[in-house]
Amino acid sequence: MRITVLDGHGLNPGDMSWDGIKAFADEFTVYDRSPQELVAERIGNSDIILLNKVHITKEIVERCPNLRYIGVLATGYNVVDLDACRQKGIIVTNIPSYSTNAVAQHVFAFILHFTNLVASHSSSVHDGKWISNPDFCYWLSPLTELNGKTLGIYGFGHIGQRVAEIALSFGMKVIVHAHSESSFKKALESMELSPAKKACLSSVSVEDLFSQADFLSLHAPLTPETENLVNDKTLSLMKKSAILINTARGGLVCEKNVRESLDNGSIAGYAADVLLEEPMSKNCPLYKAPNCLITPHLAWAPLETRLRLLGIAIDNIKAFIDGKPVNVVN
Repeated sequence: MRITVLDGHGLNPGDMSWDGIKAFADEFTVYDRSPQELVAERIGNSDIILLNKVHITKEIVERCPNLRYIGVLATGYNVVDLDACRQKGIIVTNIPSYSTNAVAQHVFAFILHFTNLVASHSSSVHDGKWISNPDFCYWLSPLTELNGKTLGIYGFGHIGQRVAEIALSFGMKVIVHAHSESSFKKALESMELSPAKKACLSSVSVEDLFSQADFLSLHAPLTPETENLVNDKTLSLMKKSAILINTARGGLVCEKNVRESLDNGSIAGYAADVLLEEPMSKNCPLYKAPNCLITPHLAWAPLETRLRLLGIAIDNIKAFIDGKPVNVVN
């Protein structure tokens, strides 16, 4: 059996072992990155391929007749033409629910940046400003206490639920817009929360979510319904003091409208781990925007999280070989 990894560097830049996957293969090849024009050639007569962001088109599927299995090393699988794979009998799997804790942690790294300004104050201290200060303390701008603030969550899957749990531990009120009222109730029932904490969590309309939130965090997949969810209309509903956070998908926001809101001060800040175009383009409207934090799509990337992802990928391949595939998306 021939197994090929088309863009392995994102998952494993050298700090993990591929041995668990290599054990299934008679021939095993890892490419750090694969230009789109070389994808079909590199797949060749592989039986199994693994990928993250490489696009598998109908043309590529037709040029690779030995291909039987595609393992996407991520939760999102929009890079694969599922219809073409279905027609050829190719199984496609993904990696669900591996990064819940890491992404939720990143959300609060963003939130705490805006509330506590730790990096800015540390820089000022190392620049000598505390040494020359006449008082025992100072702050560069107002600090914010999270207790009593309202966190809005759009999307209430595993990550949204974990973000809510952390917010409640800070004493925040949590408002949610879920896919449906029934899905919200089902999720709430599954959460191990005290009655007092559940009373601090409620379901609201999109309009109320945007207008009431002090912090608004996005946790929905990119669909025709959610594309450009954040636009000039929804941004106009937000408080001028509100912070918007996107660790989900770049396409959930209209970046041009967010930039305009930051420039005119109609929202207080934006934090994103995802952009519409990745890597970032110099033409991105958010490039060097004021009060804007951007991290390079790394919320999922702690070592512990990547090891969990790799373990699920290994289990997916084993299940496929055993004739009982799991996490199938087509």
